[in-house]
Amino acid sequence: MDLWYYEKELFKQGINIIGGTDEAGRGPLYGPVVAACVVLPKDFKLEGLNDSKKLSEKKRNLFYDYLIKNTIYGIGIISPEEIDKINIYEASKKAMIKAIREVQKQIKLEYVLSDAMPIDIEIPTMPIIKGDAKSFSIAAASVIAKVTRDNILYEIDKKHPEYGFKNHKGYPTKKHFETIEKYGLIDGYRKTYAPIKNYLETGHCKKGN
Repeated sequence: MDLWYYEKELFKQGINIIGGTDEAGRGPLYGPVVAACVVLPKDFKLEGLNDSKKLSEKKRNLFYDYLIKNTIYGIGIISPEEIDKINIYEASKKAMIKAIREVQKQIKLEYVLSDAMPIDIEIPTMPIIKGDAKSFSIAAASVIAKVTRDNILYEIDKKHPEYGFKNHKGYPTKKHFETIEKYGLIDGYRKTYAPIKNYLETGHCKKGN
């Protein structure tokens, strides 16, 4: 598929300043959800840019360095405490809107393409299912969001190396469950997520209710 397809269709309508937005970190038990919004130049080229989940970490980091130097972008971060208050769906949406607002401080957006998420803002938007694999702008946002979130987890790992955040990034792995049972919880866990809720209620960390 032509990853410029959606952008080109908008260009044909005279819409030129298009933001792509995506988030990283809906599934982890720990840490924030992070969104990015990116505006690419019309002649932008970056061979191999795709959904951040399909890229190696090395390639993601190289793309991230290139993207932040050659695009207009904004980042939105929602804390675990707020995720617990408003739920992860609403938190993901809020993170995207924050990222969009950061871009709007730099340039007037005419349209937003989002990865599957309907966004209620004053700018026209189009949610695209699996958008990070169908739109260059959303793919770029997915890389910036993912690397930004990973970097936050690497910093936390330096303070709490025994939790292994640099490896699992807060996601619910078997090793992560064992670590929680051994060391308990530190600030930053999402207490409404089933494994953490189970741990608080029973002392055991597991999937499900």
